[in-house]
Amino acid sequence: MSKSTVAATAADPTVAAGSAQFLSPVVLGLQALTVNGKQAHWHVRGANFIGVHEFLDTLVEHAGGWADEAAERIVALGLPIDARIEKVAEKVPATGAPAGFAPSDDVIAGIVSDIDAVIADLDAAIEGLDEIDLTSQDVAIGIKAGLEKDRWFLVAHISA
Repeated sequence: MSKSTVAATAADPTVAAGSAQFLSPVVLGLQALTVNGKQAHWHVRGANFIGVHEFLDTLVEHAGGWADEAAERIVALGLPIDARIEKVAEKVPATGAPAGFAPSDDVIAGIVSDIDAVIADLDAAIEGLDEIDLTSQDVAIGIKAGLEKDRWFLVAHISA
């Protein structure tokens, strides 16, 4: 068999489409979190500055990695993913990240709001993928576990 006759993927088209339907919003939300987290990183101020500033870089790295993982799952199933900045902006038109300098409490509240939006998409993906593709569901579960941990690290800066 020649290379030209080998299919790019062995995935069932229905599985691929269903997985993409649930993972695409996750990719876009994580891409937005990557951009918004960096924006917040540059502008955070206040008593918790160094801890929040440094952890936001960690969050940005994680969010970008998770976006890549979810996007690569879609592509591995044989479908494209459009996560260009205009698509991200359509999905996430408003953000909790301040546009300029802000106290760490405000920055954290804004970024946690962004995280919660991604977690809601992950919850929908986990539920929806249960009957479609357990491997894609596993990707979503892993991302959710990591994102919830990062959320906890941020909230710990402002919790009593």
